[in-house]
Amino acid sequence: MRRSLLLLTAATTALVLTALLVPLTLLTRTHSADRATAEATARAQWVAHAIGPALATDTERETAEQTVESVNGRDLPATSLLLADGTAIGAAHRVPVTDAVRLARTGRAFTYEPKSGGRQILVPVQGAKDGTAVVQVTLTERQLYAGTLAPWLVMAGIGVGLVLIGLLLADRLGARLVGATRRLARTADRLAAGDLTARATPEGPPELRLVAGELNRLAARIDELLTAERENAADLAHRLRTPVAALRLDAETLRDPDEAHRIAADVTALERSVDDVIRKARRPLRETPRADLAAVARERAAFWLPLAEDQNREARTSTPRDGVEVPVPVPEDELTAALDTLIGNVLDHTPQGTPFTVTVRTTADHRAELTVADEGPGFPDGTAPDRGTSGAGSTGLGLDIARRTAEEADGGFETASTPRGARVTLTFPLVRP
Repeated sequence: MRRSLLLLTAATTALVLTALLVPLTLLTRTHSADRATAEATARAQWVAHAIGPALATDTERETAEQTVESVNGRDLPATSLLLADGTAIGAAHRVPVTDAVRLARTGRAFTYEPKSGGRQILVPVQGAKDGTAVVQVTLTERQLYAGTLAPWLVMAGIGVGLVLIGLLLADRLGARLVGATRRLARTADRLAAGDLTARATPEGPPELRLVAGELNRLAARIDELLTAERENAADLAHRLRTPVAALRLDAETLRDPDEAHRIAADVTALERSVDDVIRKARRPLRETPRADLAAVARERAAFWLPLAEDQNREARTSTPRDGVEVPVPVPEDELTAALDTLIGNVLDHTPQGTPFTVTVRTTADHRAELTVADEGPGFPDGTAPDRGTSGAGSTGLGLDIARRTAEEADGGFETASTPRGARVTLTFPLVRP
């Protein structure tokens, strides 16, 4: 926009200056030629007046030569005297007798432009003894237009100056318009990123001020709607707690232990989902999540260590040394829930005594990896169960929670089943300082 405004201003100013300066240039050229012609005409008339009496006497030649030579000089128009017998006196000897000279001998003084360029002023000398003589003053092109270069340079400088001033004013105006537009765009970007407190400052032309006002109204309306949606989701999740609690009580009254265990596991998974809904519904969108993956891994591994020791399991933890953070864009509670799910799956679905390892490392492409690997029998059929699909007593909801935790942070989720056991890897982008 700024460049377009500059180009438009430059083109418009150039057109206006062209329409103004071209006539001025031609007028200056014409004025210079007219001035030089007037001076040459005055010179020719003076010479004709001065040598008129001399040509009427016998001393005509010497006096005429002195008079003509006195008006000739360097950078001056060439002045000649053409006598009636065809001889020439002055700067231009051998001056041909042209039709113009013959016309001047009839008593007419005039100016004409020969084909070779320049101008000639012819003035007849009356009273000559042997007939009419003619004073001829010749102006070259350079003499006609002498002195026009300086005015042309001045006008060119004025034109360039006006163009630069116009461009400067247009640039300031464009900077003001572009700056207001960019600030408006930055406000829209903040709103798109979830910062619903962002508001645009009405500035610039009326149209941009109108857009800024409407954008602020839209942001306020979105904030109101999202607040209402979060409250409704939280209320709905709270209402689900009562039937979930009733389901748990009903499951505990079942006489079949296997059936009671299966239903209780389903109810537990449902409770986790409800808690997840409540937690996400209450979280502000503009909040920037951040958690230290290494610290969470060490803390949760220490939390599960007593249960692992009760089951005769070797629990190993490999993370960067203490004090080295591995920041990832995930809320700490969600990261904790995902890791608890993975460790809980190992403890619930592998034989007692099966060792497992929790590993945290960073990769060369600026990503963090969380891996929970065990040395058990691996996943049934070699693949992790899908969400809601039971496998070895699992609903698959735990792994789905871990998968969504990674993918919502623009990360990845990968499972593998090998002869040495199962492995689940979550990848997260690192948070820049």
